[in-house]
Amino acid sequence: MVNTQEGKLGSLKLELRRGAVVLAVLSQLKREQYGYGLKNSLLEKGLTIDEGTLYPLLRRLESQGLLQGTWRLEESRPRRYYQLNQLGEETLAVLSSEWAELATVIERLLK
Repeated sequence: MVNTQEGKLGSLKLELRRGAVVLAVLSQLKREQYGYGLKNSLLEKGLTIDEGTLYPLLRRLESQGLLQGTWRLEESRPRRYYQLNQLGEETLAVLSSEWAELATVIERLLK
């Protein structure tokens, strides 16, 4: 019974975190970064994200037209750098506003 409850709780936590991770990643791509550097930047600010989540998310956001990706050869290996494009900046602004409104309502509900 405990394992089932822990599994359900883990699933709910993952669901809650999913949208927040998208917003967090977009917020850090106002300046150009490559995946590993972005992962460390998020970690420094308290958000842990594994590479198996981050890299597919970056590819998806790029395919949705929110990021500009550029390959560069550095330290004898290619790295893909990402940065918000115009649509990405506009999307970040909208999502940030939605997040703030939702956080205010949720905070009220939890009291």
